[in-house]
Amino acid sequence: MKKAIVVLVGVMGFAGAAAAQAPVAVVEEVQGNVTGAEFMDYVAQGKVIKLGQGGSVVLGYMKSCRRETIAGTGTVIVGQDESMVHLAEVNGTKTECDSAQAHATARETSGVAATVVRSLAKAKDASASPQLTLYGTAPLVEAKGRGTLVFDRLDQKGERLQFELTGNQLKGKFYDLAGTSKSLTPGGTYAATFASRRIVFLVDPQAKPGPTPIVGRLLRME
Repeated sequence: MKKAIVVLVGVMGFAGAAAAQAPVAVVEEVQGNVTGAEFMDYVAQGKVIKLGQGGSVVLGYMKSCRRETIAGTGTVIVGQDESMVHLAEVNGTKTECDSAQAHATARETSGVAATVVRSLAKAKDASASPQLTLYGTAPLVEAKGRGTLVFDRLDQKGERLQFELTGNQLKGKFYDLAGTSKSLTPGGTYAATFASRRIVFLVDPQAKPGPTPIVGRLLRME
């Protein structure tokens, strides 16, 4: 939905305050002349993004699951659930995501505890209850630095995926399973572990393979 911005006075001060706020959206794509946003930035309410000639940006809102493609010379102000756009054109659609994504975080765990999570019985305790649902079978994982990223399936025995991260991930912290030959099983419940962190999640039974919208397959291990 396109909204005209009549008065921009005070916007920059509001944007400065937004820096300390929790992120509400993720930048899924950037093309051309864009100031104030890069691919895989988290952005808070009040963030100002400027589009120059030929510029475009795709924002995925983590709570409202609104995915916006904004193009053309103009100004974007990130809102709580959608953007306010001046001059540029915005095409917003509803995508599949879990609104819990905005506040789901990995738990601290010991290395031993991180491996003992493979039975359905353990999946029933509070520490192994799914914290969110992913709508893609190839998660994009926020895991900073070096280490072993492990996916253990909890509702069935014997399924385990393991990836050695060298620290050369995108921005040093984003690893995309869509760039590999491996993926998770629709309908499965998994525990992902990296370093001392662990998060339990469900893969939606209708989850799609490949590079689906990021907001629906983002797994934050930080």
